[in-house]
Amino acid sequence: MQVAVVGAGVVGVCTAYFLAEAGHQVVVIERRNNVAEEASFGDSGILAPASIAPWAAPGAAKSLLSHLLKSESPLLFNRMLDPSMWRWIRRWLKECDIERYQINRNRMQRIAFYSDQIMRQLRELHQLDYEQAPGYLQLFRSERDLQLAKPAFDFLAAHGIPHDFPDADGARAIEPALNPHTPLAGSLHLPTDESGNCPLFTRQMRQLAQAIGVEFHFGCNVKSIRQSEHGVDIQIEDRSFAADRVVLASGADSSKLLAPLGLHLPVYPVKSYSATATIRNFESAPVAALMDESYKVAITRMGNRIRISGMAELGARTSDLRQAGLNTLLKVGYDWFPDACNYNTAAFWSGTSLMLPDGPPLIGATQVRNVYVNIGHGSTGWAMAAGSARVLADIVSGRTPDIDLDGLTPLRFR
Repeated sequence: MQVAVVGAGVVGVCTAYFLAEAGHQVVVIERRNNVAEEASFGDSGILAPASIAPWAAPGAAKSLLSHLLKSESPLLFNRMLDPSMWRWIRRWLKECDIERYQINRNRMQRIAFYSDQIMRQLRELHQLDYEQAPGYLQLFRSERDLQLAKPAFDFLAAHGIPHDFPDADGARAIEPALNPHTPLAGSLHLPTDESGNCPLFTRQMRQLAQAIGVEFHFGCNVKSIRQSEHGVDIQIEDRSFAADRVVLASGADSSKLLAPLGLHLPVYPVKSYSATATIRNFESAPVAALMDESYKVAITRMGNRIRISGMAELGARTSDLRQAGLNTLLKVGYDWFPDACNYNTAAFWSGTSLMLPDGPPLIGATQVRNVYVNIGHGSTGWAMAAGSARVLADIVSGRTPDIDLDGLTPLRFR
């Protein structure tokens, strides 16, 4: 079949690769001038299936709101009177109880562990090097933070996921450069998780996709999608072209393309921030990837650079950098690795990804014939990209996916 993929982030490029591998003629349509120039560009770089969890968790609302009056906060609000934001927040709050958390985390980890398996196959088959580093350490500044994480710890134990709980000294043995003056109540170490460079991986996947026939069309802004007698018509600026199937992997732009088709999914754009700085003192830099659980900010080593990423800004409509968001990133960087970089000279970035109130992505056919989606991965897009793409290619091809898709398709919002 002729399949058009809208979006050339890591999810879209992986989707195109697996569709072409399945024998389809694939075209990728992207409004930017290269792959991985939006949400994937500023990705945290963490590939951590063992720690993937919904943002909606027991105690999450109280924890996030407690930061709002502080100068550095993991959560920012914009457009406070936006009714769509408050509708989304109400749905999110309903997902914060322990039963819903367990269901949603099971769904997310099902696709994340499958994606990890596919990633390893890709790396071995194509000898990929995307600056990967093993291990992932979550840092808890206070006993209260440790208590809030108890549902996550219980989940790991119940599912036999390798992990341990180093105390402050143990955490500093894993990451010797951690600032000894920053309070640290404890940590969670996930030795089987890893980190890497998402844009680099996406560019490598583009080359692999092109080698098996995928065509990339950049600078093309999709205006609308319409059903046709035999497939779909895709309107790009002042021209259109036909395809048998279309897959939306367009991130934050997906809603405006789906709404005219009568598809109103409970997705909401959430803006995140990152800072990427060159290491000046390697002995003072992290070895691998970490997460400050108090501020929900990741610190990732990428070759000779450090990326600090996180934040959730709700209601944003532009890519403008708010100083409050940058302050949080700078605080976390200087708190844990003060001598590694001059963070004030970092390259700062912001981008938007789509989030669903319950957490798991949406993969598969919509109610509109010949229209498919691979969206809603939130801040963990790379960790789910390869698996989501393989599943989507199986669905389009009429094959049975390798994993159970319960709770991962658009059917859960019908």
